[in-house]
Amino acid sequence: MKKPNKISTKIKLLGALLIVLMLSVISTTIYLNQQNTKDALIVNIVGKQRMLTQKMAKNVFYIHYSSNKDFYELNTAIEEFIKGLNILRHGSQDKQIPPVPTHKISAHLFEVNKLWDKFYEDIQSFKLLTNSDLNRKYELEEIVTSIYKQNTILLDSVDKLVTMYTDHSEDKTNFIKTFQFVSGFILLILFIYSLYQLRTIESHVDDFMQYSKMLANDGDVTKLEPIKIEAESEIELVEVSDTINCFIKKINSAVDYSSEALLQSQQASQKLEELTDEFDTILDELKDASVISKHLNNSEDIVIESTEDLINSTKRLQNLKEELQMLTKTCLNTKA
Repeated sequence: MKKPNKISTKIKLLGALLIVLMLSVISTTIYLNQQNTKDALIVNIVGKQRMLTQKMAKNVFYIHYSSNKDFYELNTAIEEFIKGLNILRHGSQDKQIPPVPTHKISAHLFEVNKLWDKFYEDIQSFKLLTNSDLNRKYELEEIVTSIYKQNTILLDSVDKLVTMYTDHSEDKTNFIKTFQFVSGFILLILFIYSLYQLRTIESHVDDFMQYSKMLANDGDVTKLEPIKIEAESEIELVEVSDTINCFIKKINSAVDYSSEALLQSQQASQKLEELTDEFDTILDELKDASVISKHLNNSEDIVIESTEDLINSTKRLQNLKEELQMLTKTCLNTKA
């Protein structure tokens, strides 16, 4: 994977990671807290099922031993138990309770439902025998004994169901705590990494600014040194440094060329001065020959004129060099 080297890309990437992680932590925490609230409601329903199991058994014993045939409380407890059992099995849209959360709880809830069917059958038989006009005391005693035994088994099974739902809720709570801890640790690492990246960018920019200041304050522009940027520097800085280095290279090339041309013209002027001196010597020796002197004077005039032209050329090259130096300083001042 190619490492992002653009300053804007690094900032956008770090910002996106921070935002995504923060939103994930917030949304997940809210969702799991809502689930915990629903789990608390489910645990309350399961706990009520345990209480209703005991209430039904107590009502059966009370009716049997007191000869009271009022089944109102018993029927109410039965209806509430059946309603709670249906909510646990199928969920409830009104209360926003989902169906059975795990396969293990579903399997145990199936066992509770089977025990309840047997328990409910015995209660219905008890109600029929109690309302019967015939003396069926023996059968009634057997039904009450069966209800007592089934109640103990059903109560233990419901207790286990309460424990399973409670453990499931606690697992979610522990998951929230672990998730928040891990997310906080990742946020800390990402924050430290962000500071490191920003410090690296700042270091590269500082190096670039220091070179720019040195370039602007340096009075000697005859030989400008190109800026050196690290290979892992950001693309924006690399592009700017390449542009500046290209400009510096052109300036150095122009200065070198003008200096070389100036040196050559100075050497040519010196040679011409030497030739002039030689001609003067020859003229002194041949001053009696008027014709020869005339031609030599003409030659001397030509040489002097050529010398003046070379001197003028030298001055123009010198002016060219000064103009290039002024151009360089102007560009540097503009960059600064």
